[in-house]
Amino acid sequence: MSLLVKITLAAALILSIAVPFGAFALGEKSKGRYKKALACNIVLFFGVMAVSAVLMFSGNAYAAEEAASAASSSATGFGYLAAALSTGLSCVGGGIAVSAAASAALGAISEDSSILGKSLIFVGLAEGVCLYGLIISFMILGQL
Repeated sequence: MSLLVKITLAAALILSIAVPFGAFALGEKSKGRYKKALACNIVLFFGVMAVSAVLMFSGNAYAAEEAASAASSSATGFGYLAAALSTGLSCVGGGIAVSAAASAALGAISEDSSILGKSLIFVGLAEGVCLYGLIISFMILGQL
């Protein structure tokens, strides 16, 4: 990749992280602060993505010596993407499951403290989903 593309992607990443905090700080004093922050984030994020897409696809994507290895690098890239998705999505699902199980467990423990061990088992089972996704991502990365 060229230096311009790398700088553009780095700017897009930094802006997509920094802009929501700035927009939230600007909308702090008004009543509709969340709507302003969300609108500002969406507009700037998609604007930066459009500019980076134009800059990225405006020239040759690969040099002559990199064209031969393009197929193997795209397969490696898809492998990394699969590993990231398996870890990320399993952790999102595990987080949703833990939030439901832990809140129910806390409510049950507050009424009867003798069921602490039983409720912790269900919370641990929900956390196991994240570990399974992590194991699958390690298996995918082992094949690359």
